[in-house]
Amino acid sequence: MKHFVSHLEAAIDGTRLPFGTIQNLHECRPIWVRYDLDAIRSAVTPADIAKRPPSLWRYRELLPLPLDVEPVTLGEGMTPLLPCPKLGKHLGLNRLLIKDESQLPTGSFKSRGMTAAISMAKWLGITRVALPTAGNAGGAAAAYAARAGIECFVFMPEDTPIVNQFEPHIYGAKAFRVNGLINDCGKIVKDGTATMGWFDLSTLKEPYRIEGKKTMGLELAEQLGWTLPDVILYPTGGGTGLIGMWKAFHELRTLGWLPANTKFPRLISCQAEGCAPIARAFEKGERFAKLFPNATTAASGLRVPVAVGDFMILNAVRESGGIAVVGAEASIVKWMERASSAEGISICPETAICLDSLENLIRDNTVSFDETVVVFNTGAATKYLEALPVQLPFLDRNQPIDWAKLS
Repeated sequence: MKHFVSHLEAAIDGTRLPFGTIQNLHECRPIWVRYDLDAIRSAVTPADIAKRPPSLWRYRELLPLPLDVEPVTLGEGMTPLLPCPKLGKHLGLNRLLIKDESQLPTGSFKSRGMTAAISMAKWLGITRVALPTAGNAGGAAAAYAARAGIECFVFMPEDTPIVNQFEPHIYGAKAFRVNGLINDCGKIVKDGTATMGWFDLSTLKEPYRIEGKKTMGLELAEQLGWTLPDVILYPTGGGTGLIGMWKAFHELRTLGWLPANTKFPRLISCQAEGCAPIARAFEKGERFAKLFPNATTAASGLRVPVAVGDFMILNAVRESGGIAVVGAEASIVKWMERASSAEGISICPETAICLDSLENLIRDNTVSFDETVVVFNTGAATKYLEALPVQLPFLDRNQPIDWAKLS
């Protein structure tokens, strides 16, 4: 067995835990995966990685699955980092880039976490998993579980977007709607663990989804020639991707794969005004976020009223010199249409919140026109049919067409 994991580490107090055993939380808080970075530095170089297929599994040495074990994969490739000059000009930015995660196998960034988590679950001998979902995680978990031959249970709020309801079902999971929010669904998963014998695959309640998500940061650095942007805007629900990228940047710096003078990007955590526990805690200078009451937003992936990794998100944002901000609910449709039509990218509601936030940050000079700014598009617009109530004009083929009115 070949891997480069040195140990697991409790995020709340640094307790060292063994790798290769089934773990969920320590003291009700998440667990980090730690690597022997000196050994990785001797084993692989950026030049070696560049020769590998364009998959997130090209970073095998920086992922926990042993190198002699086949991953559970659906062919998740590197996602494009797309220059957006028209949208950038509209916002007043010289260099705006969108990292388009909608092109992953399950249509969102959740593919990253699930390929890693399900691969590790299979290796550890887990045969049944369960998770709550606010949207895309359920479909991704079901797809990878089906690929692995693992039984999957998914619990979601009853008003979860219809496409997200359909996906776990079609992938063979046992999916249920719940009269509550994602934290209520999470309680069902927790309460059923002893009776049902499932492994809790919830966001940050196992160590490995974050390792899959951190490949966003590894890819971003590689795509920019092993440099980093000035600013990253990231839609934050559970926050696994933001935390994972911050971890990735630190690992890359320790490895020496980034130039010695590389400055880490400012991380901008973006939430919707209808559910903004992280932004509230940031504003108040608090280490932990409080439960956000009556959470509601069309950006369903952001409807996470309490996050088990709240302190990890806030630590990363503050250490980066970044900020946690709130975008307007009323801006979602406007930015989905404006950005998608300007650049041909399928912009999801969560990313629309980022773009509204970015406009505000540029207006108040928190972000300047000459900075390199990366916005993460975490999913495809087509997964959110309810967010864009569109009715196309009707043409009667039996009547003369007034061509002038078509333009």
